[in-house]
Amino acid sequence: MNLVMFGPPGSGKGTQAKRLQEQEGWPQLSTGDMLRAAIAAGTELGKKCKSIMDAGELVPDEVVIGIISQRYDEPDCAHGAIFDGFPRTIPQAQALDQMLKSRDKKIDLVIELKVDDKVLIDRVKARIAQSGGAVRADDTPETLQNRLNVYYQNTAPLLEYYQKQGKLVTVDGMAPIDAVTAAIAAVIEKAGHKGCLGIG
Repeated sequence: MNLVMFGPPGSGKGTQAKRLQEQEGWPQLSTGDMLRAAIAAGTELGKKCKSIMDAGELVPDEVVIGIISQRYDEPDCAHGAIFDGFPRTIPQAQALDQMLKSRDKKIDLVIELKVDDKVLIDRVKARIAQSGGAVRADDTPETLQNRLNVYYQNTAPLLEYYQKQGKLVTVDGMAPIDAVTAAIAAVIEKAGHKGCLGIG
């Protein structure tokens, strides 16, 4: 099964994707993790992306799609994958559909974690208060607000894109973590009755 995890920055989609990976064996394809690894390694791509990410902006499509395509062709993705933080725009979603179609695959399910913006900003403030300062340069209330603005401007239209395909399901991301995990499991099980789980 190929599924997309949606939700604004800080909504917990990374946490849920990791839990799904442990439970179902589908690898979590997190563009953020891949890009941060490139930054840590000091590659040319990493240096180029660092300044963009620090400002809370989006990395260019062709860079992200190239990284995703290479990763998806690795053996552990043979039975599907969890796309976390990608796609973020309609062109990326169309490119992803094309990439999967060329491999006789498709996106089976899109899960949106619904979370209140104020709660997300309060979480960042709490993290900063606990650690005595921002842990990462891009982990500040101001940068988060910018990322939220970018999310709603660029990513929100994707919900309609996938809704039209009949693949979108919304889950309450403000519930306790275990409750969110259980809700996602129920959604996947229901999707499985339509034959989506036949891949995995």
